[in-house]
Amino acid sequence: MHKPMSEASISLEPADDRLIYLDYASGTPVDPMVTAAMQPWLTGVGSAANASASHRIGQSAAAACVRASEQVAGLVNASPDEIVWTSGATESINLALLGAARFQSERGRHIVTCVTEHPAVLKTCDELRRQGYDVTVLPVDSGGLLSIDAFVAALQPDTVLASIMHVNNETGVIHDIDSIGMVCRDHGVLLHVDAAQSAGRLPLDVRAQGIDLLSLSAHKLYGPKGVGALCLNRQRSRRVEPLLFGGGQQRGLRPGTLPTHQVVGMGQACELGADHLSTEPAKVASLRDTLWMNLQQLDGIQLNGQADQRACHILNVSFSGVDGESLLLALEDLAVSAGAACTSDGAEPSAVLRSLGCSDTQASSAVRFSLGRHTSAEEVEQASMRVVGAVTRLRTIAEPLAQQT
Repeated sequence: MHKPMSEASISLEPADDRLIYLDYASGTPVDPMVTAAMQPWLTGVGSAANASASHRIGQSAAAACVRASEQVAGLVNASPDEIVWTSGATESINLALLGAARFQSERGRHIVTCVTEHPAVLKTCDELRRQGYDVTVLPVDSGGLLSIDAFVAALQPDTVLASIMHVNNETGVIHDIDSIGMVCRDHGVLLHVDAAQSAGRLPLDVRAQGIDLLSLSAHKLYGPKGVGALCLNRQRSRRVEPLLFGGGQQRGLRPGTLPTHQVVGMGQACELGADHLSTEPAKVASLRDTLWMNLQQLDGIQLNGQADQRACHILNVSFSGVDGESLLLALEDLAVSAGAACTSDGAEPSAVLRSLGCSDTQASSAVRFSLGRHTSAEEVEQASMRVVGAVTRLRTIAEPLAQQT
């Protein structure tokens, strides 16, 4: 379990050159081209411009936001007017689930989701359950995959909404969204997809894949923190009930002054994601596979998640005889995660890994490595050596202690 740090122990300076960043699933570095696109809206009169204002600089800000909507829409084959700006994927998920469920409540109050979803989905479903909705949470197999047959069997006459993530944030396992979307279309069920980990790494097409509500986050694809989007497929879902009320911006779906610099940054990040889609995932997958191959010189390690149905950037490994938190402390110059960044402060082992059948010991010894656009082959080799060395040392320390007990 992480210990709280005093203010004096927390460095606010950038990490030194020894740090190797392999936590891209938690957050990605802002791309220099994104920073450049944001800059005009962070200084001078551009920083003051309100996209709701009617004067010239306000109209310029509004035009920049429209252009950003076009860039996001281009990544997922949507229309620009289907993009709703939010503060991030968590808000997008809340707006999608709460908003769609409430709008559809007269038609039905049954929702289907999966046990390995992000807490933003599961906790929102808990809230809907408290409001009188019926929620079915489906299990996964030992590889982390959801059975399509089980999904079909869970649908009821009053099912109005399903929420299934595209790529799992802890294991990288890819759900078959194409098949799930087809099932939802056939049964008249709206489909929400959390695409925070897949955007810019896998092709996304809300039309072809039958996705009605799609949640995105800028800081998962080399954009700034604090901004995200909900894509609302108007061919299938006319509206969601808003969570916020105010000046009526964004057709009242999510009112409030748009943060022009963040919106522009996310738009640029999505355009870059589309541009890199044909080459970057293969490069990242090759580096991930090299890392896994290098780690296999250790005995007693386990790959968590389906080996042949994973996104390019995530590698989740359990190391027997080693506690994951202890390993992270031993790897002070390697930025990795003992679990999802939003849940790793808890003392409980990963619920996602336990749902795959991992024991508490296996789940507690797991480390998530995640690679990205700026990861180099040299960094992978250096990281491999550091992990092998740290695991070996920790096991050497642990063995005499185990014999004493």
